[in-house]
Amino acid sequence: MDPIKNPFSPGAGSPPPELVGRDPILNQARTLLGRVRAKRPEKSLMLTGLRGVGKTVLLNEIERLAKQQDYRTVFIEAHEDKPLGALFAPHLRTLLFELNRVKGALDKVKRAWAAFRSFVGAIKLNVGDISLGLDVEPEKGLADSGDLEVDLPALFVAIGEAAEDRASAVAVLIDEVQYFSAKELGALIMAMHKMQQRQLPVVLLGAGLPILPALAGESKSYAERLFGFPDVGALSEVDAAKALQDPARAAGVAFDADALEEVYRLTKGYPYFIQEWGYQAWNHAADSPITRVDVAQATATVIDRLDRNFFRVRFDRLTPSEKTFLRAMADLGPGPYRTGDIAAKLKVKVTSLGPNRAKLMKKGAVYSPAHGEMAFTVPLFDEFMTRAIPEFNP
Repeated sequence: MDPIKNPFSPGAGSPPPELVGRDPILNQARTLLGRVRAKRPEKSLMLTGLRGVGKTVLLNEIERLAKQQDYRTVFIEAHEDKPLGALFAPHLRTLLFELNRVKGALDKVKRAWAAFRSFVGAIKLNVGDISLGLDVEPEKGLADSGDLEVDLPALFVAIGEAAEDRASAVAVLIDEVQYFSAKELGALIMAMHKMQQRQLPVVLLGAGLPILPALAGESKSYAERLFGFPDVGALSEVDAAKALQDPARAAGVAFDADALEEVYRLTKGYPYFIQEWGYQAWNHAADSPITRVDVAQATATVIDRLDRNFFRVRFDRLTPSEKTFLRAMADLGPGPYRTGDIAAKLKVKVTSLGPNRAKLMKKGAVYSPAHGEMAFTVPLFDEFMTRAIPEFNP
């Protein structure tokens, strides 16, 4: 069939043609945005889930919902090697210029600018001529201590008051939150605590790996009272079928029932993989309907694409000992895995697993779903490891 008309869209953060199975989370976000706009307290949200479940897609959709309610939005992707202040500063600068353009008195906005300039100076960051068009000096004692847990809340308060003064609201959206250090995450939590205490119109919508609730709780014990942590998981078989059927039907193409069943078996309902199999099955099919045979013929192409792109980019960041650790996990089946079983596979003591375990968690390759357990953060990674390293030799 015509590949140009192919409706499926595999890619990092690419919006699927049909966003299915996520209504409960989107409704939570709508409620949060509406209540904060009405000056009613509501928990901000931190979406959690494995790689490839569509967290970034959901953040983008929530940003769209926020803009519909006249929120000013800031969208950030956290990085392992870039501190929170450096990530935030350019986006907050843009936000303040937007608030400055709204008609009305400038007092609160000027104070937010003063706080911003103090904050930037304290972290010794050069973001260009931030005073362009504004005669505002840093305010001594405001967000200028150099302690992120003091300065970030002060900056958020100033921005929240400026937004409130302009009858506006701010939605801060952050992807890959787990990459923040404990101090950075703590500062962010403290900042949102101030927002809730003062009922200022600032909301936080984050996304990260399943370790995020534990990281937040370890950073600040009251995090669970500030945030909801909705789980973004695999789709049900019904929703997975809908994600394939509806876009295809809109393009005048059908899927056989057994083809849908086979895609679900292969993908286990993970949205990214559904898009890959849908995309390749469409391209392999001669005409409608797309059959189980078409799916089977497309599978080798899909696995090759996943191995070279989705999986390999994570595999290549690993050291040889880390690869051996993950290969031992894969040898035990789909997981989760008890640390004692991993140690037995590697023929070492459990106590010796600590260094590699910590490195793999920092790299976002594994997480701990429960005490004494490990699991892959990427669905189907166990199958990839057995293809990448066919023979397991501890």
